Amino acid sequence: MDKLQELETLLAEVADLAKAEAVLGWDQQTFMPPGGAPARALQSSLLSRLLHEKFTSERVGHLIDDLSAEMADLPYADDTAALLRVLKRDYAKALRLPAAFVGELSHASGLATTAWAQARAANDWHAFEPHLARMLELKQRQAEYIGYTTRQYDALLDDYEPDMPTSQVAKIFDAVRQELVPLVQAIQAETQRVDDAVLHRTYDGAKQWALAHDALRAIGYDFERGRMDHAPHPFCISFSNHDVRVTNRVLPNLFSSCLYSALHEGGHALYEQGSPDKFERTALSGGASLGVHESQSRLWENLVGRSRAFWEFFFPKFKKTFRKNAADMDAEKMYRAVNKAQPSFIRVEADEVTYSLHIMLRFEAENLLLENKLRVSELPTWWDEAMSSYLGITPPDVARGALQDVHWSMGLYGYFPTYSLGTFFSAQLFEQARKELGDLDAQFARGDFQTLRAWLQTKIYQHGRKFTLNELALQITGEPLQTRSYLAYLKKKYSELYGL
Repeated sequence: MDKLQELETLLAEVADLAKAEAVLGWDQQTFMPPGGAPARALQSSLLSRLLHEKFTSERVGHLIDDLSAEMADLPYADDTAALLRVLKRDYAKALRLPAAFVGELSHASGLATTAWAQARAANDWHAFEPHLARMLELKQRQAEYIGYTTRQYDALLDDYEPDMPTSQVAKIFDAVRQELVPLVQAIQAETQRVDDAVLHRTYDGAKQWALAHDALRAIGYDFERGRMDHAPHPFCISFSNHDVRVTNRVLPNLFSSCLYSALHEGGHALYEQGSPDKFERTALSGGASLGVHESQSRLWENLVGRSRAFWEFFFPKFKKTFRKNAADMDAEKMYRAVNKAQPSFIRVEADEVTYSLHIMLRFEAENLLLENKLRVSELPTWWDEAMSSYLGITPPDVARGALQDVHWSMGLYGYFPTYSLGTFFSAQLFEQARKELGDLDAQFARGDFQTLRAWLQTKIYQHGRKFTLNELALQITGEPLQTRSYLAYLKKKYSELYGL
């Protein structure tokens, strides 16, 4: 127990350094003036290097090895066994990365993130291009440091979805694409059946912001342990389970953007706020993987927030806030409007049917870039052609094309597939929740989201990082990740909406 206590003390300091760096990252995207980017990059770089050096110390490695041997007989689900299992994995990977490289990567990311925000606002690809080239080179080096069996992408994807190789993701995506494309085509032939004009009326920004707060409170986001701030790209970030923050943006002529970004990031936040106190400042705090995390954001955004029952509950709030815009609307019309399915330029504003096609495009781009089959300078043109191929539309400018996502500036290569993996898992989870919880629609219609949230707390949140996506899927639904539930959900819902 002395060794375990020593290890926990060392890891608590690592966790504190990581959270301090996260605070700097949050500030950079919310309140920091652009001129602060060079200094902030240096500060973040130092913290990254220090926490990496502390975590990869020989003493930490010895403690993990000794305790793993001494406690080898503990049950798989035991908290200590899970902690050592996760630590062993994290330590082995971190040990392959030189501390100087970790600092270098953080510094470059700090500069690139600010450059991206400015370039996107100015619709200027050339201002961001050298930063993207630099980040790509660093991620290629990272993949080589970590090592891989087949493809470079395996090494980076593993950071976000452990034990999920590129080949498996490609196989899943190929199978889903074969189902999605005909569905998109069938919907487009009946597109006039759903009218979303109400979403494109002019909406006051402050009122949108207030309504987004109402939606977050409704699903259970605790503002005593969180806050929502403005940022160019919505995100959720956790400094502890008692300080989980979300960001959002307001578009005056697209009502759905702010509301559904709030529900999406709120889904992430509920997961983080639900992480047990006992896991704080340990390697088990937070979410199991990015795929599991995205299952929570996509579940609250779509399966709950785009449901007919949600709008039966929420429409009176919408009507009270926007009386003029809601004058010719009712709950059913709003439900249909927010579920309009049509190809769009921006991923975060895409409908449920076309969303994963956006992800598949990015998955393809990342692999081509990493394998030097596509130059950074060629990306905007490639992007436009790929959008035409995947979705039948061509972005009018680079801000709505290759510059729209913040992820690559932050070095998040391998992250994008988890959005779709999480989307698939969300449907699998929701199907199981319906079996166990009864009439969820009736609960949502009266504003009761506590029953579902409590179920997720028991099934998902309380476990932190103890289990992988597939392990959780097996525990909760009796089978590993599958896409059957997702495809059945889409076909049933959109066949009814569009009379297919």
